[in-house]
This record gives sequence, C-alpha cells and structure tokens, in this order.
Amino acid sequence: MPGLEPALPDKLRFGRFPITDVSPVVEDGDFPAKALPGEGIVISATATREGHDALGVSAVLYSPRGKEKQRVRLDQLGKGLDRWSGVLTPGKPGLWSFAVEAWHDRYGTWHHNSDVKIAAGVDVELMLAEGAKLLHEAADDDDRSEADRRTFRAAAEALADTSRSVPERLAAGESPEVLFAVERFPIRELVTVTKPYPLLVERDRAGRGSWYEFFPRSEGAWRDPQTGQWTSGTFRTAAERLPAVAAMGFDVLYMPPIHPIGVAYRKGPNNTLVAGPGDPGSPWAIGAPEGGHDAIHPELGTFEDFDAFVTRANELGLEVALDLALQASPDHPWVTNHPEWFTTRVDGSIAYAENPPKKYQDIYPLNFDNDPEGLSREILRIVNLWIDHGVSIFRVDNPHTKPVWFWEWLIGKVNKKNPDVVFLAEAFTRPAMMKSLGRAGFQQSYSYFTWRNTREELEEFFTMITKEWAPFYRPNLFVNTPDILTEYLQFGGWPAFKIRAVLAAMAAPTWGVYAGYELFEHVARPGAEEYIDNEKFEYKERDWARAEAEGRSLAPYITRLNEIRRAHPALADLQNLTLQSCTDDATLVFSKHKVLEDGAKDTLIVVVNVDPHSTRESLVQLDLESLDLEPGLFDGDGKFRVDDLITGQSWWWGEENYVRLDAHVEPAHILHVRR
Repeated sequence: MPGLEPALPDKLRFGRFPITDVSPVVEDGDFPAKALPGEGIVISATATREGHDALGVSAVLYSPRGKEKQRVRLDQLGKGLDRWSGVLTPGKPGLWSFAVEAWHDRYGTWHHNSDVKIAAGVDVELMLAEGAKLLHEAADDDDRSEADRRTFRAAAEALADTSRSVPERLAAGESPEVLFAVERFPIRELVTVTKPYPLLVERDRAGRGSWYEFFPRSEGAWRDPQTGQWTSGTFRTAAERLPAVAAMGFDVLYMPPIHPIGVAYRKGPNNTLVAGPGDPGSPWAIGAPEGGHDAIHPELGTFEDFDAFVTRANELGLEVALDLALQASPDHPWVTNHPEWFTTRVDGSIAYAENPPKKYQDIYPLNFDNDPEGLSREILRIVNLWIDHGVSIFRVDNPHTKPVWFWEWLIGKVNKKNPDVVFLAEAFTRPAMMKSLGRAGFQQSYSYFTWRNTREELEEFFTMITKEWAPFYRPNLFVNTPDILTEYLQFGGWPAFKIRAVLAAMAAPTWGVYAGYELFEHVARPGAEEYIDNEKFEYKERDWARAEAEGRSLAPYITRLNEIRRAHPALADLQNLTLQSCTDDATLVFSKHKVLEDGAKDTLIVVVNVDPHSTRESLVQLDLESLDLEPGLFDGDGKFRVDDLITGQSWWWGEENYVRLDAHVEPAHILHVRR
C-alpha cells in the first residue's frame, strides 16, 4: 500500500546474520570464561543466513586494553549444521575478551557459483566477468598487502582475458595463491558482530601443574621403640623431604592445616571417639589455647621455621599450597570470642559437623548468616596473613558448605590485590554446586575422577571436563586423598596405581598425588573408602629410600609422567582432548594435539588398559583428521611413526592399529607422533 512503512522495532535482537549459542560464554558474559596463557581456547557459535550464498565466520581476540590480538576464521562443523568452531590463543594474564563475526563471503559465493555454472555451460562469461570485478576490487583495497594486491590484480586480468581458454581463466581465479590470500584476509561484506565476551586469563599455576600432598608432622616423625611414644615432625624435618618431591617433577607442595589442634573431643586412631595422650588429633580440628587459623602448631615450629620451609620449597621450584579449612574445634578462640559465628542449638550447645552417618564432634562449622560482615573480614585477614608468609595457593576444604556469595566476595577481594593467588575447591558434591563454585572464582576444583574407572565412565567424564564444563571449571585430577582410597586401588594391585596415574597426568593439565601413593598403599579401614591407620589421626612413618631401592616404589614412573608433561605442550591444555575409538570395552584411547606459536605441532595418543587384572587386546581406530598429520609423515602404506614415551619402543601406525596391553607388564602406551 502506498505510504505504508514497515513497523520495525528500534532495537532488533539479530544483526544481518544470526549468531547464537556462542561458546565459551558463562551466563551471557556475567562471569568470564576461564583461560591460561598460551592455552588454545575453542571458540564456537551457530551462525546462519538466508538463501544459498556463502557465509564466513570469524572469531576475534582482544587484549585487556581492547586491542585486537588475533583473528581466526572458524571452520564449519558438519554439513548443514551451521555450527562453526576455531581456536584462539590468549597471552599474558588479564581480562581479555573475544567476539564472533559473521559476514557475506563474496569470494566463497563466487567460487561455488562459478564452478557449478561453468561446468554446466551456464552464464560462463558472466561468471568470469563477476570474478574479475570482484578481484579487481580486492586489488584496490589499501588495507591489503602489496603482495596480495598483485596476486588479485593478476588473477582479475587473467579472468578477463578472452584470448585464454575458459578453464585457464577459471583456474587463475582459483589459484592456490588467490585461495591463500583470501583465506588470510577474506573479501567480506555485511559484517555482523556479537558483543564482546569476557575471557579471564590467569597464571599458569591456576590450571597447570602437578601437586603433591604430605602431612608435615609425619615427615621426620619417629616412634620410640621402647616407650611407643611419637615425636612429631617439624617444618625443618619436612623440608628434608622437599628435594625428593621436586625430583619427581611436582610443582606444588600442598599441606593440610598446620594450626593448633583442639583437645576437646579429639579423635583417636581410625576416627575413634577416644584419643590417647599421645594421639595428635585431626589437623582439620583447628584451634586451641595456642591460637586458631592465624597460628602455627607449636610442634611444627615457628613462623620463622615456616618462612624457611617456604623459601626452601621455592628454591626447588615448588609453590606451597596451604589448606584453608573454615571450621573450628571447640577449643578455638572464636568459640569464646565470637559465638555468633556458629550455630547454637535449642539446648544452648554449639552444633558440630555432621555428614550422616559420619559425625565430627571435634569440629564446629561456621554460620555466615549471623554476622556475615565480621566473619568475612576475619577470614580475609587470615588469608592475607598467609599470603604475606609466601603462600600462593589455598586448597579450600569443603567450600560447598559455605555460601557461594562469600567465595565470590573473598576470591574477588584477594585476586584484586594479589591476582596470582590460586584457590582450589575441595568439592565432591552436586554438579550444580561445583559449577557455581567455578563461576564464583575458584581457579580449579577436585572432581569425580577418583570414582570414574571404566572406559564408559571415563569417556563421559573426560567429555564433561574438556568440553561441557571447560568455560568455568578446571579439574585437578587427584588420584587419591587422605579421605579417598577407592576400591579400584584397594583391589587393583600395582597396575591400578599406574593406570590411574597415567589417566590423570595425561588427560588434564593439573593432577595430584597424596603421599604414600608411590608406595602402593592400598589397605582400607574395613567397610570404608579410606586408609586404615589414617594419617588424619596419627603420624605415619615411611621409608622412601628403602622402598625405591627394593623396587617397591612408583616414584620413577611418576617422575617419568611429569617429565612427559613438561616436554609436551599438548598436555598443558584442557580442551584439546579427542576421544578415539577401539574395539575393546576396557581399553580407553584419546589424543591431545596442539599447534604452537611457531607453527610446530605436538601430538600424543594415549592408550590405556583400564582393567588392572588382565591383558586386553583391541583394534585402535584413529580419526586421522583430528591428529592434523602432514602428508609427508606417511609412508607408502599410509603409516606414520610413533614413539612410546614410556617404553622407548617405536611403531608405524595408521588408521587402524592392533594393541595388546598386559596390565601386569605395562598397562598404557603414551605415543608421540614423530615429526
């Protein structure tokens, strides 16, 4: 109708081309996605358009100052799915951002149409003329390099040259030189750009590293054979163990709480309710007349001794992680001075911790609802105190039992002043809570890994941590803890210890070991999934040197795994894990691949027999495209060379490969593609 104007809203949700489902994006950008320096971050989006013309999609990375640092063209995933993906690689720590662009691909549209029409003899001269015009315009673009402009100009002239044959003219417009120039700097129109999405790049140790846990009171502790009385280890004796920890290739030394331990309701050996006069109690029952979270257990030493311990660890390349357990024993000064920080029951008693059927009478949980400001500021004071004494990492005990807002506040306050401080969440709990803690700022978290043992369970778990949860959750794959000794380790023999170590060390950039793992400690308290004579309640004396001398130590194997991790950049990323196929349901296969800044490539294939009791045979079927193999790597039979980084053996592998793994000889292959 004359004079009728379209009633368009002032602000449309879609631009010229719809771009949706952008990843990694957390709550529409309310929380930043997580990244590490040099980490390949998979950017994906759904982008589509009307009609049949070609669509191009790119991802753009911006530095913390808003300067464009990288631009990559995204590849389409599957035909007709309109899903696009590529990799951006941020640099130094800071709050980066990225955006996705969709645009009319002028050259791609012409390329497709000209191939189809000219082959059919339809509009031949018209298609060649359109190509010449397109490339002439590109040659006049001052933003392009002079070399590209010459390439486009020559191709345009050839397309317009009627003295040449049609195939020659078309070939000039589709030459490798033209394709390379267009790929590097596409010919774009009608560009649609998403809003920028935040990407928080944190330091390496926030998501990369090998952790080792020990109780300092056990390192150097000794038992008098005549009286049976124990003498506690100290920071000075524990420091003597540090060179061995560093020699195994670990990056972080984590210690349980080092504070005074309460006497009231102190637990005895194996969590018994009555403690003897020489029983040290649980380090997590924090607080005594000597002090609370801001004090050191007098048997361990002084602050001067602690500072010397941290200095020695740093000299050996180890960072010290300290347990932050926000709870108190009945003897903690807080109980007297701040009863409002606890929950008082109707009978006037303070509620102790419970996880039915477990009861922890020696521990009072905190209540953040009565005086949230006062309690929060006290905890911030304590964290800053330990930072001042060289602690750069906090392993937070049971963070899921405290309000999530508190963690968002605390981590935000600490990282604003000390951005290098890392918080690890010890949270074995419901998925929704684990996700919330990651969003709140925890740099990494414990995981369900210890209970994922079969091929099916592990494949599902690895998909979750490397794809679905990767934007907000970094797993630390501990193989054991003082609280967790799974049936797999209890009954799997030494092969089980090797298997779990390989899986943890190869699948994730961060993994951890609790002391005694290298000695194959596997005896559980009857009916429980934790160690008999648990170190949480008593001293533990271990003869490391004798075990290694007698060949009863996994330390050399762990050392080799950490050597492999340090030598291969592909293992330093989380999102680059690709599950591969095989015919045996107890053989797990995955690969990790990374293209380095200089263009070099690092590719590993990990094959693990996850049945610690038997020999397994299978045909491993590789997705060769995922390995990004250059044509020159293949021999005449389509095979490429791989080296086993554990055994030193080498083989020629291809798309399908026979594998036999005897769990009692060597349960895993860690294969490096030779380039």
